[in-house]
Amino acid sequence: MSDPLFWHRLQFGFTITYHYLFPQLTMGLALLIVVLKAIALRTGRAPWDDAARFWIRIFGLNFALGVVTGIPMEFQFGTNWAEFSRRTGGVIGQTLAMEGIFAFFLESSFLALLVWGERRLGPRRHFLAALALFVGSWLSGYFIVATNAFMQSPVGHEIAADGTFQIARLGAFVFNPWAIVQFLHNQMAAVVTASFVMAAVAAYWTLRGEHAAVARVSLRTGVVAGLAAAMLVAFPTGHHQGRMVAAKQPVTLAAMEGRFESGPRAPLAMIGQPNVAERKLDNPIQLPAVLSWIAYGDFSANVRGLSEFPEEDWPTNIELLYYSFHVMVGLGTLFIAVMAVAALLALRRRLESSRWMLWILVLAFPFPYIANTAGWMTAELGRQPWLVYGLMRTAAGGSPTVHGGSTLFTALGFAGLYLVLGVLFLALVAREVAHGPRRPGAGAHA
Repeated sequence: MSDPLFWHRLQFGFTITYHYLFPQLTMGLALLIVVLKAIALRTGRAPWDDAARFWIRIFGLNFALGVVTGIPMEFQFGTNWAEFSRRTGGVIGQTLAMEGIFAFFLESSFLALLVWGERRLGPRRHFLAALALFVGSWLSGYFIVATNAFMQSPVGHEIAADGTFQIARLGAFVFNPWAIVQFLHNQMAAVVTASFVMAAVAAYWTLRGEHAAVARVSLRTGVVAGLAAAMLVAFPTGHHQGRMVAAKQPVTLAAMEGRFESGPRAPLAMIGQPNVAERKLDNPIQLPAVLSWIAYGDFSANVRGLSEFPEEDWPTNIELLYYSFHVMVGLGTLFIAVMAVAALLALRRRLESSRWMLWILVLAFPFPYIANTAGWMTAELGRQPWLVYGLMRTAAGGSPTVHGGSTLFTALGFAGLYLVLGVLFLALVAREVAHGPRRPGAGAHA
């Protein structure tokens, strides 16, 4: 525990996990707002515009907290990971700069137009502003994912004589196949989060008998989008992500499944507890040969176990990686089931009268946040013990002059500050939900 690297990792892990609670909602809402505005423009029906106006306000609150919590991470590249920044800054600095200069300013500029410019812009240009907000939000997400993809599967670079990484092929780096698949998987997961939040608020209004027209619009949009996105998270995006892990990081795949021995017709572990000391999976419930098919498209394919790899290349926390992966997959499966039942009730025009289903939707909204967090933990724990997979170990990337006491002190400070910000954010969102949708001029110009 006195190792400074431990505290560097703990602090960065905490701040980035907390920060990502906000972008996943904004990226998902950006798409749903475009859908609401498009239908409002096409049909001329006021409830669609009213719903879009409400969710733009929620987007704005969420965006503000995302910015505030994202700024410390930029500094932590220098304070916590100075050697990593020195060696890889010539590569990852490109996409981080693109995210700030292009995507972030596009997103923030058009958010201001959306919130305060509806009357001046008119319906068509207000829709175009929503579309630009969506493009900026998703571009921002892509550049961040492309940065992470380089750490997972480094391409498009060269290593200079002084050991620093430099761009060799910008196109190969920016359009890394790992980045494209990871981005699609991540964005669909963000839409799941936004859909569950939208459905939860609408279900709450419906249970209270408030804002009936907007509640109906938001409820059905959230359920339909949530079902579609949850299915796309599993297939094809999640499936292709698994294939990439099998191809590029086979030791990670073995740890994710608690697989210690190699062999054909590898089973998929549904339940079990990894026993690293004895190198086995305790109390497993498995589906025969399914892992072989998921990883290689062949039920008889050989899937390598951890025993085939040097122990120093194993992920550093196999137990946490295993459980993170299975929490993500298990919750993702439940999301499909919940939204499928809700969609069936909506198709039969019984959703608004099914109080039990409305309560499920109200109570379910935190779980996509948990699933997204578990998904990112799977990606980052699976990459260990590497900062840049196969090229630079995590132990070599820290800030040797920053001692553990300083890092722990600032981590406690961040925890206290983020607690205050979190309470303030929840209070502001609760106030907006209590007020409900408002027309321009009724106390707001959104």
